[in-house]
Amino acid sequence: MSFGIMFFCLLSLVVAVLGIILAFHNFRSVLSQPESDDKMSHISKLIRDGSQAYLNAQFKTISPFILVFAAFIFLLFLINHPVSVAVEAAGGYVLGALLSLACGYLGMKAATISNVRVAGFASQNRPDLALHYGFLGGSVMGLLVGSFGLLGLVVLYLFFGKIENHEALIGFGFGASSISLFARVGGGIYTKAADVGADLVGKVESNIPEDDPRNPGVIADNVGDNVGDVAGMGADIFESFVAIIIGCLALGATLDPVLVSQITNYDVNSSESELVFHKTWLMFLPILQGALGLIGSMFAIKFFEIFQDFDPAVSLRRAVAWTLLIYVAVSFPIYLITPVDLQLWVCSVLGALAGVFVGLSTDYYTSKKPIFSIVEASKTGPATNIIAGFAVGLKSTAMPIMILALITLCAIWIGGIYGSALAGVGMLAGVAIVMTIDAFGPIADNAGGIVEMSGQGEQARNITDRLDAVGNTTAALGKGFAIGASALTAVSLFYAYVETVKSKVGDSIDFSITNENFLVGVLIGSVIPAIIAALTMEAVGKAAGKIVEEIRRQFREIPGLLRGDPDAKPEIERCISISTHSALSQMKLPGLIAVVSPFLIRFVLGLDGLGGYVLGVIAVGIILGISMANSGGAWDNAKKAIEQGLVEGEKKGTETHKATVVGDTVGDPFKDTSGPALNILIKIVSVVSLLIASMG
Repeated sequence: MSFGIMFFCLLSLVVAVLGIILAFHNFRSVLSQPESDDKMSHISKLIRDGSQAYLNAQFKTISPFILVFAAFIFLLFLINHPVSVAVEAAGGYVLGALLSLACGYLGMKAATISNVRVAGFASQNRPDLALHYGFLGGSVMGLLVGSFGLLGLVVLYLFFGKIENHEALIGFGFGASSISLFARVGGGIYTKAADVGADLVGKVESNIPEDDPRNPGVIADNVGDNVGDVAGMGADIFESFVAIIIGCLALGATLDPVLVSQITNYDVNSSESELVFHKTWLMFLPILQGALGLIGSMFAIKFFEIFQDFDPAVSLRRAVAWTLLIYVAVSFPIYLITPVDLQLWVCSVLGALAGVFVGLSTDYYTSKKPIFSIVEASKTGPATNIIAGFAVGLKSTAMPIMILALITLCAIWIGGIYGSALAGVGMLAGVAIVMTIDAFGPIADNAGGIVEMSGQGEQARNITDRLDAVGNTTAALGKGFAIGASALTAVSLFYAYVETVKSKVGDSIDFSITNENFLVGVLIGSVIPAIIAALTMEAVGKAAGKIVEEIRRQFREIPGLLRGDPDAKPEIERCISISTHSALSQMKLPGLIAVVSPFLIRFVLGLDGLGGYVLGVIAVGIILGISMANSGGAWDNAKKAIEQGLVEGEKKGTETHKATVVGDTVGDPFKDTSGPALNILIKIVSVVSLLIASMG
């Protein structure tokens, strides 16, 4: 390893450690603030305990899978590799899984501690402090996702970052991917089952407000915000960050010498040692880009007070803008002192811009003009609301796909297939600030629930509603990054798969559509996203049905509960227990299909058939994932447009509003369970296939 790479490795290691230190500093800052009154503290404790209980149960459920998958990887690598390589691959897998779980555990703990502080400052009419400490609470998850991902990658690269053997790094990506699917699907089923159940009986049947303390499902709903939108989303973004870097790294290790000469100062007539030197730089470059992006995020988080404005949305957007500006600025000189061409810097900048544009596209379709077309359709009932909402979701796929296609073409034209992969790394370089803003949303949502249930008054609720609305809007940016990152990650991993297979078996393998194995693989892969979407939708429906029956039972059997009698207490533990059990039992099958199916295709159709399978999953998964996520977001904001008084002549309780509530209920599993599950599916299938290719 050259002196330059060693220096930047150590620099990246320092950045990762500083990110972890800043995360714990922010955690202590939030913890140092008072919890406000006893009633709010009690409600917050119920949410915190329920969230903690779910994660503990989830860990017990996932742990056997981690051990089985680790043993499976070890045995498969043992067939064609030395014992040391098999140990490295299995060890990398376990490390990726454990770091992903740690991000979810610690980030969610910070979120459940932050929510009551935000509620307290709202009750004191201090919106500035509510925003500040909600942001700090979210930053714990954001910083840990970026720092733990970078730390794992740097450490593994230092010990196992060899051109001929980097299986430990690919195993690390597989570990992150497998946990993200279980965590996101399980958390999504939990949160949407509780949300749908509470809304159907509370708002639709009983005509009581959202977050009303009489509703037994409200606490379970707030718990779900944390296990789904904080812990689950954290695992999702952690996996995207790790997978895109590993895909780019694997490409750098397997590139043809001619392609290497086109993006570095390598001369094809030079010695073999020169080729190794330049390939080693191409392997390390995406890790370095991740470190530079984390520097930008740390600056924006540390000095957030400088960006803070009276408008919370402006404050959060400034933080994102400064992160990207700092990343672009500090990464530029790196390309002047390293043996890689400046054109690769342009590719990384294009990727960062692509993330912003995809986020803006998502924001438009989920919170601007299209949602008012859904409101208009809702005037004739729930059926037309659902038709209009699904149409908006389908239309919303065109713009992000066009943006990603254009960026991919430009990046390939400028920097080849490696440049395309590096554009994906550029998109996720600011992962810490993106995850911070995404985690801010459920913290503000929980704060609103605590304010409502503790009876803090309309002024406090207005503050939390405003923060929640900002969180929903800025979450579109996070969803855009997640969608774009999934697509570019999958494309780069597919390229890496093809190059790895060629390096193992030669150019004789046929990845053309005229190869029947490849064609059949494409057809089978095209079906998998639909199956996963169906399974996750059914899981939410079944679990929500149980919640509905339980809430109805309590309203029927507990005297005075629906009237709001002080002595009538809802049995919230029952709803939490139902959601937990349903989520953990229903998440297993989608996870197993995603992980096991590539191995089955490999043994039935070969490596060429597996390549087609990956392509089919990517093509259909991206379209279906975007349309489902954006349909759900549009249905949600159509309802909120009426509730916030943005639609003339409409208000809460009207028939139009009730139609939008039904649409939002349908959209909940679309946007927070099935859509995100498909984003993860295309990445996990791609990572597993790359791991299979590395086995030879």
